[in-house]
Amino acid sequence: MTTLTVSGRVAQVLSSYLTDVFGVMGNGNVYFLDAAEHLGLRFSPVRHEGAAIAAADAYYRTSGRLAAGTTTYGPGYTNALTALAEAVQAQIPVVLVTGDAPSSGARPQDVDQAAIASGLGAATFTVTRDAAGSITRQAVEYALTRRTAVVVAIPYDLAALEAGDEELPAPHAPKVTDDVDGGLAQVARLLAGAKRPLILAGRGAHLAGAGPELRELADRLGALTAGTALALNLLKGEGYLGVAGGFGTDTAAGLMGEADVVLVAGASLSPFTMRFGHLLGPDSTVIQIDAALQPTHPRVDTFVSADVKSAAGHLLQLLGGGASPDAGRGSAWRAEARKRLTEGPGHEAGSVDTVDGRLDPRSLATALDAVLPERRTVVQDGGHFVGWAPMYWNIPRPQDLVMVGTAFQSIGLGLASAVGVARAVEDGRTLVLASGDGGFLMGLSDLESLIGAASSAIVVIYNDAAYGAEIHQYGSQGLTEKPMLIPEVDFSGVARALGAESAIIRSLADLSALTDWIDAGARGTFVADCRITSSVRARWLSEWMEASRAAKAAVSVR
Repeated sequence: MTTLTVSGRVAQVLSSYLTDVFGVMGNGNVYFLDAAEHLGLRFSPVRHEGAAIAAADAYYRTSGRLAAGTTTYGPGYTNALTALAEAVQAQIPVVLVTGDAPSSGARPQDVDQAAIASGLGAATFTVTRDAAGSITRQAVEYALTRRTAVVVAIPYDLAALEAGDEELPAPHAPKVTDDVDGGLAQVARLLAGAKRPLILAGRGAHLAGAGPELRELADRLGALTAGTALALNLLKGEGYLGVAGGFGTDTAAGLMGEADVVLVAGASLSPFTMRFGHLLGPDSTVIQIDAALQPTHPRVDTFVSADVKSAAGHLLQLLGGGASPDAGRGSAWRAEARKRLTEGPGHEAGSVDTVDGRLDPRSLATALDAVLPERRTVVQDGGHFVGWAPMYWNIPRPQDLVMVGTAFQSIGLGLASAVGVARAVEDGRTLVLASGDGGFLMGLSDLESLIGAASSAIVVIYNDAAYGAEIHQYGSQGLTEKPMLIPEVDFSGVARALGAESAIIRSLADLSALTDWIDAGARGTFVADCRITSSVRARWLSEWMEASRAAKAAVSVR
C-alpha cells in the first residue's frame, strides 16, 4: 500500500468526486497540490486567491460537475471570502481546500478561519491525521446534498505527516423524498382547473434536469411558460414568454400577470424575478415545488418540498391522458399570447446617437448578438450592464449563462469565473465574458489566467469610465460623482500586452475587428473594449430604484 500524507489523503478522496482544481500555491497547500498532481487532477493556476473559489463555482454552474478551489492559510484564505460568500448565497456546491493554523495552536499571524467561514454560512471540516479521508468525504457529501460551499482545512503541522489507515466506504448518492400523497394531488387539481396556467422554471428545475417533464406538462395543460434568468430557454417551445422579471419584455410580463394558476418550479421568486411584487396578479394562485423545506416567498399559496423532476413526472401521471394543447382549456390562452407577443413591443432597440457620443449599450448588445458565435457560453459579471446579455443575446441553454455576483450583490468575479468556465466547456463553444470596467479592473490579474486557460474566448467590456450603477442611483440624486468615475483605461492595450487580440470599439463599425477574428477561427482570447455611454439607464435598475423609493416612503409614513 502506498503511503499517503494527510494532504495526499485529502487529494485522494477528492479525486473520486472531481477532476479539476483551481488556486494559488502557498505554504498551506503546497503538499496538497503536489499530491493532486500525482493523482492526475488537473490544476489551473489563477493569480489571485479570490479567483480560486470563483472559478470552481463557475465550473459547476456550467458543467454540473464538482470542482475545488485551493488557497494557503491566512491572507490567501481571506482573499477568497467574497467568492466563498457568493457560492454560499447562490447555493453552489464547491470545495475550498485551504491551509490552517497548526493543530497545536494558533500562531500570531493566524486568524480564526472556521469562525469567519461560519459568518458567511460555510461549514469548515478540519482534517485530522487519523481521519483525513473520512472528514474530506463528509465535507464533499455535505456540499453536494445541501448545495453549498464547504471548507476543508488542513492544519499546517499535519500537511506533510503520514496519514493514518482508514476504511472508506464508496460515495453514496443522496436520497430524495417527495411529498406525493396529498401535496401533488392538490397541485394536479389546481392545474387541471386552470384557464390561464403559467409554469415558471428556475435554476432548481434546470439542475434537477426537469426541463422535458415540465415542457410536457405545459403542453398537456396548454400553459404558457417562462424562466428566470438562470433557467433561460429551459422551457422554450410553444407558449414560451422568455425571461421573467426585469430582464423580460413588458408584453411578456403583462401575460404573466394574467395567469390564474402559476406553477413555480425550482425558482426562489427573488425580488428581481417578481419585478418587486408586480409580476403576478393579485388573484393568481401560486404553487411552488422546490427542494427547499419551506416556501421562499409570501405569495406562495401551495408548497411542495420535492425534487422538481420527480414531482413533474408524478404530476403527469396524476393528470393522466395525453391531451394536446389544442384540446386543453389553455389553448385559447396560448393563441392570445402568440398574438400579443407578435404585436407587442420588445426590448428597446437603442439609439445611434447619444449625448456624449459614446455607444448606446442596447444597440451595441444587439449588434454583438449578430456577431458572436452561435455556440456560446456567456459569463456575466455583476454591475449596471448585467441585463444586456440575457435581454439581447441568444443564450442557447440554461447552462450557457453563468451570472456571478448576483446572489451576493458583488462585482469583480467575472474574469475568475471565466477561467472555470473555460475549463468546463468541452464541446467547441466560445466563452463570452461580459464585464464592466470597474469589475474588470478588480479582477484584472486573472485576465492572464483566462488567456492561458481558454481555447476560444471573447471578453466584452462595457466601458463607461464609471461605476455605472452608482452613477444612476446616486449621481441622479445630486451626490458627487467624483468617487463614481474611473479614468479611461485602455483595456485593449493591456490585453495585447498579456497575449490577447483586442480592439477598442467606439462605433458599431469597429466590431469588424472582432468579426475578422471570429472568421479566422476564433482561437485564443479577444478583448473588445467597448466605450459605452453612461446616459442610458437599464429598465431593471429603474424598477429597483422605484421599489427602493416606495419602501422608504412606506417606512417614513409609519
